[in-house]
Amino acid sequence: MSLPVPIHPFRPRLLDAMAGYNKQRFAADVGAGITVGIVALPLAMAFAIASGVKPEAGLFTAIIAGFLISALGGSNVQIGGPAGAFIVIVYGIVERFGLANLLISTAMAGVLLFAMGWLKLGALVRYIPVSIVIGFTNGIAVLIGLSQLKDLLGLQVDKMPADFFSQLAVIGHLIHTTNPVALAMGLGCLAIVVLWPKSYAMPQGPIGLIAHLRRWAAHLPGTIVALVAATVATVLLKLPVETIGSRFGGIPSALPSLALPDFSWQSAKLLVIPTITIALLGAIESLLCARVADNMAPDLPRHDPNQELMAQGVANFVAPLFGGIAATGTIARTVTNVRAGGTSPIAGIVHALTLLMIVLVAAPLAMNVPLAALAGILLFVAWNMGEWREFARLRHFMLPYRTVLVGTFLLTVIFDLTVAVEVGLLLACGFFIYRMSQLFAVRPHQGEPLPEGVAAFELFGSLFFGAVGKIEALPAQLPPSTRAVVLEMHRMISMDTSGIDALQQLHRSLQRQGIALVLANVNEQPLGLIRRSGFEAEIGPEQIVPSVGDAFSDALAGEVEPAAASPSSPPTDKA
Repeated sequence: MSLPVPIHPFRPRLLDAMAGYNKQRFAADVGAGITVGIVALPLAMAFAIASGVKPEAGLFTAIIAGFLISALGGSNVQIGGPAGAFIVIVYGIVERFGLANLLISTAMAGVLLFAMGWLKLGALVRYIPVSIVIGFTNGIAVLIGLSQLKDLLGLQVDKMPADFFSQLAVIGHLIHTTNPVALAMGLGCLAIVVLWPKSYAMPQGPIGLIAHLRRWAAHLPGTIVALVAATVATVLLKLPVETIGSRFGGIPSALPSLALPDFSWQSAKLLVIPTITIALLGAIESLLCARVADNMAPDLPRHDPNQELMAQGVANFVAPLFGGIAATGTIARTVTNVRAGGTSPIAGIVHALTLLMIVLVAAPLAMNVPLAALAGILLFVAWNMGEWREFARLRHFMLPYRTVLVGTFLLTVIFDLTVAVEVGLLLACGFFIYRMSQLFAVRPHQGEPLPEGVAAFELFGSLFFGAVGKIEALPAQLPPSTRAVVLEMHRMISMDTSGIDALQQLHRSLQRQGIALVLANVNEQPLGLIRRSGFEAEIGPEQIVPSVGDAFSDALAGEVEPAAASPSSPPTDKA
C-alpha cells in the first residue's frame, strides 16, 4: 500500500479576501495599486536593462507575472514582478546560454516552484539559515551596484562581462572615457531618490505651506520624479547621454503575442543548475517578502506559503511565453502597497493594469529616458537591498555565524549565487553537526552509591552520527573489575541509526570482556528505535529497566549476567 502524498489545495487568497469586501476597501486598493504601478515603472525597466535584456521584458514581466502573482497568490498584499535579486542570475544566464535558454530556464523554474508549493514544501524555505540569506543578499547588492557603474559613468562598452573581476578590469581600463554629463545626471537622480520625502504622516493641527508641499511631494515616488526630471532635461538641453531609444530603439506600445521558445532536452540538461537557482532564489525572496508584509499588516490574514509558491510557479511559467523574465515577490513594491493602504490582491491586480495602460499610452516617451538616470535609481535599490549593519554586528556572534555569512557574501561576489548557497549550506550543516556533537555528553552517574563492579553513565543530548565517538570510547574508561555497565538515558532525547549501531558495537565489545550492558530510563523515541532495529532482542528485554535504581538492584542480586558472546554476529552499519 503506497503512502499518500501530501498535496496542497489550489485556493488563491483572492477568493477569501472577497468575503466582506466593500467600496471603501476597493477605493483603497485602487489607490494603492495605482501608486505601486507608478513606482514599479522605472524599476521594471531598470531591472531588465541591468539583467542584459530589453526594457520591455521587465515591463511585460511586471504586468503579466505581477497580475498572476496577485490573482493566484497566498498573500493579501504581496506585489510580484522582476526583482533586483535576479539581476545577477539572469545576466549570467543570458551571457552563457542566450536569451532563448533564459526563457526555457525560467519556465522550468516555474514548474519547479509550483511543485514545491503543491507538495507543501513552502515551510522548508524557512530552514535556510539567516546568515546565508544575508550573505548572498549583500553579495547580490554589491554586484548590482558594480554593474551600474558602466551606465553611471557613461562608459562606451558594448557588453559587460558577467564575472566580478572582469567587470573591475573593464571599468578600470576605460575609466578615462567617463562622460561627466552622465555621471552628474546619475548622481543627481540618486540624490533625488534619497532625499525625496517618503513619509505620509501629517502633524495634528494647523500646518503651513511647507508641510502642505511636503505632503503633496510625499505622494509622488522619488524614482518617478528623478526619471521625469532626467528625461525632460535630456530632451530640452539635448544632453549627450545614452538613452533607451539610442540603445534599444524604444519600447513597443502593445503586449507581445504568445511565442513558445525552442525547447530541446539537450538544452534543458544544461539548464538544470540555472533552473534550480532561479526557483530557489524566487522561493526565498517571495516568502521573505510575504513575511515582511505579514509583520507590516498584522490585521490581515497571514500568507499561505504553499499557495504563494504555486502562484510564483504559474507566473514564472507564463511570463517567458510573452518574452518576460524571472519574477518573484518584491519587498519595495509590497511595502509601498501596504503603506498606501492596500488590503487585498485587488491592489496588485490594479498595479499590473496601471503598468499596462502606461505601456499602451506612453511607451513612445520612454525612448528619451537616459540610462544614467536608471543607473542612479538602481544604485539606491542596491543600497537598500543590502543589510550592511550585519557586518558591523558580526563581532557579537560566534565564529560559525561569521564564517557562513562572510563566506557566502564573498562567494556570491567572486563566483556566483549557486556556489555561494551550496557552500554556505555545507558550512552551516558542518557547524551544526559539530555543535550538536559537542552538546552530546557521556558523564559518570551522580547519585546513589554504585554496587561493586557496576559502572553507570548518564547520556545527555542527541546520539547521532556526529557524536558516536563518545560512546565508542566508553570501554577504554572501565576499570578491570567491571561486570556491568548501566547507561542512564533519561536526558538523551533522540537517537539515529548511527547511534543504534554505536550501542550495538558497545554491547558486543563489552560481551567480549564478559561485561553486561543495561539501559535505564529510556525515552520514547530511542526506545522505539531500539525495538524496531532488533537491538532489544539482541541485548535482552530484561536488560532495559525503568530506572538506574532497578539496574543497581538487579546487579546486587546477581541477576545481571553477561550474555554469551556471539562473535559470529556481523556488525551492522545502518548509518
